[in-house]
Amino acid sequence: MSDDKLLANLVSRYGVSSVYNRNTVSYGKQHLFDKSRETCWNSEQGTPQHIQVEFKVPVKLTAIRIQFQGGFAGKTTNLFDMSRPSKPICPLHPKDDNTVQVLTLPESLQDIARTRIKIQFLSSTDFFGRIIVYSLDFVGHAETGQEDNDSSSPTLVAATT
Repeated sequence: MSDDKLLANLVSRYGVSSVYNRNTVSYGKQHLFDKSRETCWNSEQGTPQHIQVEFKVPVKLTAIRIQFQGGFAGKTTNLFDMSRPSKPICPLHPKDDNTVQVLTLPESLQDIARTRIKIQFLSSTDFFGRIIVYSLDFVGHAETGQEDNDSSSPTLVAATT
């Protein structure tokens, strides 16, 4: 869609399943959206792992932009709509490399407004199940009439499973 934009500025709250060695300063969820190439979210070992996001307004997603550390990428990965009740949206197919990947949603799912989503990593390319993400953003647009030009940072919250 020609009016698609990056949507990280519309994220109001987010959480992750775990943080490596509970070291939130070095590996915490705040690094998902800090736009720094030097920082990352690093999960604890074990599966599944997830990132849960809530937007300020309903958004219509067309894609997810994500950059993993090669060797620590999501393998079997699914996207969920976390409205009550939560339901799967679609599988995602990330590659095991260091590039910024654009994971496009099927066209039939791009016109549905969503407020809360979860990216679930059922398995990892790492033998121990760790996930390392350097950057995360969303591509799409706010539902008509719901635009929010506030560029403030998202709120950090504990994840719920």
